[in-house]
Amino acid sequence: MSKKIITVFGATGAQGGSVVSIFLSDPKLSKDWQVRGVTRDASKDSSKALAAKGVEVVAADLGDKSSLAAAVEGASAVYAVTNYWDKLDKELEIQQGKNIADAALEAGVEHFIFSSLLDITKLSHGVLPDVHHFDSKAAVEEYIRTTSLPSTFLLPGFYMTNLPGGMFRQTPPDNAWAFTLPIPASSPIPFFDPAADTGKFVKGIVLDREKVLGKRVLAATAYTTAGEAVDVFKKVYPEAGKTARYNEAPHDAFRGALKSQGMPDFAAEELLQNMRLLNEFGYYGGAKLDESHAIVEDKLTTLEEHMKNAKAFAGLQ
Repeated sequence: MSKKIITVFGATGAQGGSVVSIFLSDPKLSKDWQVRGVTRDASKDSSKALAAKGVEVVAADLGDKSSLAAAVEGASAVYAVTNYWDKLDKELEIQQGKNIADAALEAGVEHFIFSSLLDITKLSHGVLPDVHHFDSKAAVEEYIRTTSLPSTFLLPGFYMTNLPGGMFRQTPPDNAWAFTLPIPASSPIPFFDPAADTGKFVKGIVLDREKVLGKRVLAATAYTTAGEAVDVFKKVYPEAGKTARYNEAPHDAFRGALKSQGMPDFAAEELLQNMRLLNEFGYYGGAKLDESHAIVEDKLTTLEEHMKNAKAFAGLQ
């Protein structure tokens, strides 16, 4: 019996790469599925590495409908992910998402899995109108729901990878490790390890298709407050943790720090509002994770495990 094809967009990225990996390594999935990985450039080393593992690697441009048609032709399932941060263009991301969905609909794809997020302008009743990378994906989801394309929407949580060496770094004057966000320490954050765990959720979605059609799956391990994240660091690295702390940055300072790193004003404001979301309305609008966890067979990565293995924390005691 010939294997079914799953087309995975962003196959060399964190989310897509995780999906490719589990479909190659999981006994149940690898028996039934062939992976077709979509990348912008099939000649890159990362693309060649996928091909060496048995992935059918195809190049496609999310703005070119004919290349998208070829990428999804004959596929039973599709994992689609778009990248707002590539061009910082909300309308472009919406169009790209629609293009993939249109191609999948035309090709008769039986299960379209879209990496989505909530509409924050709507959730916040206009208080946070500039979280474009959420609203753009929500607009694509809304569009897909108007079509007959059988779909499930995966909503990735707050990337754990944002912390080590990024939001959680050594700070002057004493070089102590500090986790800095523009929100109170009590703000709940749904932490998610995209490279390790996206595939685990997609596996559950594919194996439980009937249960999740038309549904949202919230991809996060657990809610952990910002303050608790510092406690996790202290537990993993007791020596470095002696002086570790949580810093609640004033909004202007947070925005200013991003701008000083070369971020455009609108994107700095966007990220500030994205962080305010955690405290003021909830990343998932306060939704629980239990129902989404029910379809996952594999153990999800904890923040503690992620911190233990983080390169930016290597060598800490």
